[in-house]
Parts: sequence; structure tokens; C-alpha cells
Amino acid sequence: MALLLFLILVAVVLGLIGAVVEGLLYLLVIGAVVFVCALAYAALRFRRGGRRYR
Repeated sequence: MALLLFLILVAVVLGLIGAVVEGLLYLLVIGAVVFVCALAYAALRFRRGGRRYR
């Protein structure tokens, strides 16, 4: 769960910097990609029920 929240936080920060600072539009794109990866990770993790096997 901590990894998911960290990825979403990184995506938001990169997106904000990319949108505000002129010439750094690529950071906005990277932020969007990280956000989509975080959503995919969450979907896979919660789909399995979050069970951990040792």
C-alpha cells in the first residue's frame, strides 16, 4: 500500500511541476505514465485480494 501511495504522490508532483514550469512538459507526460502504472499495480494487487503467501 505504501508503494502505491508513493507512486501516486510522485505522479502528482511530476505532473504539477511539468504543468507549471515552462519547457518541462515531458515531466507531465512522465507523471501521467507513472500514474497509469500505479493504477495498473493497484488493479492487479486488489484483484488478487491482497493475500500474501509465504
